[in-house]
Amino acid sequence: MKNSFNQRKKDILLKSDKSSIGGWDEKIVELCEKINKLDNYYTTSSCAGRAVVMEDVEKKGPGLFLYVSHDKIILEDLKKELGKISSEDVVKFKQEPMILHVACRAIEDAKSLLDKVRDLGWKKVGIIALGKNIVVEINGSEKIEFPIMNKGSLLVKEEFLELIVKKSNDNLERNWSKIQELSKNI
Repeated sequence: MKNSFNQRKKDILLKSDKSSIGGWDEKIVELCEKINKLDNYYTTSSCAGRAVVMEDVEKKGPGLFLYVSHDKIILEDLKKELGKISSEDVVKFKQEPMILHVACRAIEDAKSLLDKVRDLGWKKVGIIALGKNIVVEINGSEKIEFPIMNKGSLLVKEEFLELIVKKSNDNLERNWSKIQELSKNI
């Protein structure tokens, strides 16, 4: 069992990045590297948090994301991107928290990680796989989601956009601080 975990870890860490941004988010790299140096853990996917404007559809596919930012949002950039959208469908704004998947060698390792993360105040953590891989999911809780456009028309006023940009940026900063705190304690 030990060798198969080690081989899966090696294989995963050697794979090329398939994320939409083509690499690791700067704000989560240190945490992932620390985890990946531990014998009993490795990361399988991560995102430090982002803001997106996307088609409001059930299935993911090409062209789904109309605007993506892994940094703080700049109001003028968001307005410019919204002005380019001509979708006849509902379009939504989402500010998403960090998410991290960590494969664990044994259930005891998963429990140890869960306890550590919960002790630091994270609420949305749990084991999501118990088969060949034992995987812990760590989610931030700072998020916003709402319809922003319908049939190419903006549904909100500029004052609301200003408020959402401020709230989203505050959430992202709080999220990144929590990632740093977790990194210090791994």
